[in-house]
Amino acid sequence: MFSIISQRQESIKNDLLSGLTVALALVPEAVAFSLLAHLHPLTGLYAAFTIGLIAAIVGGRPGMISGATGAIAVVIGTLVLQHGQEYLFAAVIMMGIIQITFGVFKLGKFIRLVPHPVFLGFVNGLALVILIAQFEHFKIPGAEGAHSWITGNALYIMIGLILLTMAIIQYLPRFTKAIPSTLAAIVVGTLIVLGLGLDTRTVSDMASIKGVFPPFHLPEIELSWEAFKIVFPYAIVMAAVGLIESLLTLNLVDELTETTGHPNRECIGQGVANTVTGMFSGMGGCAMVGQSIINIKSGGRGRLSGISAAIFLLIFILYASPLIEVIPIAVLVGVMFMVVIGTFEWGSLRMFGKIPLADWFIIVAVTAITVISDNLALAVIVGVILSALVFAWEHASHISASTRTDRMGNKVYEINGPLFFASTQNFQELFTPKNDTDDVVVDFKNSRVADHSAIEAIDKLAIRYDRAGKRLHLKHVSEECRLLLKKAGPLVEVNVVEDPTYHVADDKLG
Repeated sequence: MFSIISQRQESIKNDLLSGLTVALALVPEAVAFSLLAHLHPLTGLYAAFTIGLIAAIVGGRPGMISGATGAIAVVIGTLVLQHGQEYLFAAVIMMGIIQITFGVFKLGKFIRLVPHPVFLGFVNGLALVILIAQFEHFKIPGAEGAHSWITGNALYIMIGLILLTMAIIQYLPRFTKAIPSTLAAIVVGTLIVLGLGLDTRTVSDMASIKGVFPPFHLPEIELSWEAFKIVFPYAIVMAAVGLIESLLTLNLVDELTETTGHPNRECIGQGVANTVTGMFSGMGGCAMVGQSIINIKSGGRGRLSGISAAIFLLIFILYASPLIEVIPIAVLVGVMFMVVIGTFEWGSLRMFGKIPLADWFIIVAVTAITVISDNLALAVIVGVILSALVFAWEHASHISASTRTDRMGNKVYEINGPLFFASTQNFQELFTPKNDTDDVVVDFKNSRVADHSAIEAIDKLAIRYDRAGKRLHLKHVSEECRLLLKKAGPLVEVNVVEDPTYHVADDKLG
């Protein structure tokens, strides 16, 4: 709280103005996500307020905006249709508890395991998802749920307003930075539509945002094992999706601001926010990439920007809904188009031929999965798995051995490179038991036994030499390895001074 109060006057002004800009952009997004999840628009707006406010205060990344998101809306749609919104509220509360637990045990650091190509694919895919979502505003609802593309003057007016909005956002900062260019674009576009009486769709055509203060409401479901089996799987998926999107957004904001956020604190902040919003009729959510970028580009850097965005949104809901509902949809589409341009990593397109082909493939794969499945968590998880497989494949061939004869006339294999599950086959091919001396020494001084597959490979090698009537001697193997070895265990030469100390990834170690 002290960091909020102690900001310089200029920072306070920037945070307040950027917060107002973000709040205006939050309205159509929250309404759209609510409808996607088969909920009343106020359910998304309430979530945008409560999550945005609490995450800004408690979370670990000042300047990042949180609220109702499409990633969560996609997950909860089936739950709402099959069991109703009361089960949704229970799932949101449980989702928050899971996220708090994740942060308390300091598991947020595992976001570092996401390789940069996966991050680039995530950002590019998200930019394309935002872009594709905007084209829905070029359609008008028809009978029986059918939609048709707008044409004629309505289309020309919409395109004109979009281009005007984008031009103001792009060029106004060259003349003045007194107010955020995005806010200026929204105000100018709205005044033009009202002044000229242009016939174009506005926020009111989506839904009314008039409401009351989010009501306190505990989920009205039976506390039973059956209810738990319904709620828990959704809570797990929602928690995972929310944390992955939030932590990757945190990394993106870190890059944009050249500062460092706190992943574990952000996990706790997201968890507290979702736990509370589940008790105040909210649909759940997480960090929002688009709105976070709008906030950063508009000058918002501190916690006050997120707090003010949430409070302005609440004011819109309670008192200013008639003013907000006249904002043209085309203006907000123009804002989101600029977000797309700012989000997409254009430099990644120039990386082709300059980075390993496998990394380029991962970027494209994560981007494609994000767009096709509209599931950011799935895309990131697949990307991490692909990166791990590529890493394992490339390092499997890095193991090698140099041979020499010691003073006793025994053949010595000096192993170089890590021994793990992917390199065990290459490891076996290094040895020729039938052609070796009666006593053979395998020196692991320049190697590392990484996992249980490596332990099994050493035991298998011992069996090969035993069958050939030869004696195998192992040097510079860690104490933990000696304990895990079965056949080769007694063959290890212990050197307390020189033997390494490290842990082996083995399921027997608990």
